[in-house]
Amino acid sequence: MTSKKLHLTFSIIIIFFFNISPLKAELQTPSNSILPVEVIKIQLKGLMNNDEKYKDSGIEQTWNFAHPENKKNTGPLNNFKIMIKSRSYQMLLDHLSHTITTLETSDKWAQFEVIILDKEKIYHKFNWHVEKYTEEGPLKDCWLTTMVSSPVSLGSSI
Repeated sequence: MTSKKLHLTFSIIIIFFFNISPLKAELQTPSNSILPVEVIKIQLKGLMNNDEKYKDSGIEQTWNFAHPENKKNTGPLNNFKIMIKSRSYQMLLDHLSHTITTLETSDKWAQFEVIILDKEKIYHKFNWHVEKYTEEGPLKDCWLTTMVSSPVSLGSSI
C-alpha cells in the first residue's frame, strides 16, 4: 500500500470513529423556536436518562437550558453536577416519570409545577421557572430556566 493510500485509509478510520463516538454536540441547544414547556421537557428527559449518551449527559443537557443568571448562581458546570447529585436534587436523576403543569405564563416568563416519581417510587414536587432571554447574542429570545425550587416530598406511590 502506498503512503498516500495508507494516509487516506487512516483518515477515513479516524473520521469514522469520531462520527460514532458520543459527542456533546448531540445535546439540544436553546433555540427561539423552543416553547417554555418544551425547555422543561428537554431538561427532564435528560435528567431521566442522565447517562444515556455519556456520563452526566442529562445534567449537561439541563445546563444547556439554564439561564446565564442561573448559571452564575449555581457556578460552573462541575459545581452544577455536584448540586444535582446532592440530596437536594438527586431524585431528578434517572427518575421514572414526570408531569408538567402550567401555573402562570406571560410573554416573558412562565411558571410550572413539576412532579416526578423517583427511582424509590416517591413523588416530589418542584416549581420550575423559565424566562425569555432578552439580551443580544445567540440566546436572544430563547426560553431558559431561571429557577427550580427545592423539592417537596409528596410521599410514596404505593
